[in-house]
Amino acid sequence: MAAWDGKSKGSKAGYSFFVFILRRMGVWPTYIVLYPAAFYYFIQFNQAWKSIYSFLRERMGLSPLKAFFGVYRNFYIFGQTLVDRVIVMAGYGNFTFTFDGEENLIQMVEEGTGGLLVSAHLGNWEIAGHLLYRVKAKINIVMFEGEHEKVKEYLDRVKGEKNIQVIAIKEDLSHLYAINDAFERKELVCMHGDRFLPGTRVVEVPFLGEPACFPSGPLLMAAKYKVPVSFVFAMKERSSHYYFSATKGEVYTFDRDKNTQAEQLKDAFTTFVQLIEKNVKKYPYQWFNYYNFWQTGK
Repeated sequence: MAAWDGKSKGSKAGYSFFVFILRRMGVWPTYIVLYPAAFYYFIQFNQAWKSIYSFLRERMGLSPLKAFFGVYRNFYIFGQTLVDRVIVMAGYGNFTFTFDGEENLIQMVEEGTGGLLVSAHLGNWEIAGHLLYRVKAKINIVMFEGEHEKVKEYLDRVKGEKNIQVIAIKEDLSHLYAINDAFERKELVCMHGDRFLPGTRVVEVPFLGEPACFPSGPLLMAAKYKVPVSFVFAMKERSSHYYFSATKGEVYTFDRDKNTQAEQLKDAFTTFVQLIEKNVKKYPYQWFNYYNFWQTGK
């Protein structure tokens, strides 16, 4: 089954340290501190190292040498995304952004339908969620409870924007009521669509040359509440510049027949996966799933 355990990298102490550097010295010194930090993780040669090396070699077709150093580059960029989310939320730096499809989200808000925004562990989704303040709507970001609650609490204290609410996925399924309430209020709900925990219903779709599993829950939930779905990504193009994209919202309907529904879900997720492939081929070092993604359904 899935090698992912529901936890993400990072710690409260780590965020506190980088915020301290940001406040005292600025953005660039913080990026410089990331070099030894990334090297520390690079020399661990752990499962995360092996999964990214395999991804760069087998999925991206890089040479052994380029993939080897590519692992370090991936770890460093991941560190930058962690710092960037603090920078943007706390207002310490001057980032620029290219917006492609922002009008699709504005349309959701203006039509008063609310909507579901689905992304992946690719690029910097937290920055994408924070940038949604531009569409002037209440934003609800759904996260697994295992993704370090203390870190989220710490970020809540340093960010100035109050338009974002975090909904933690819990075993008692109370998060479903929170999501339902958000849709009832015609708000935007944001969640990842590329990870799942054991026991979750999944859809198997070809991804980078081999079938991979994706959770069907997000699209089934959107169909239940008849809200449009947009696939959203925020990719780091330069040190202080991000490319933000959002597809036109689509309201999905799925047949009650399980076989028919499975095919409909597969078609819907194929669109999502094709977008992931497009982005990961352009930004191969911004793939942040640190486990064997293609064993999730086995």
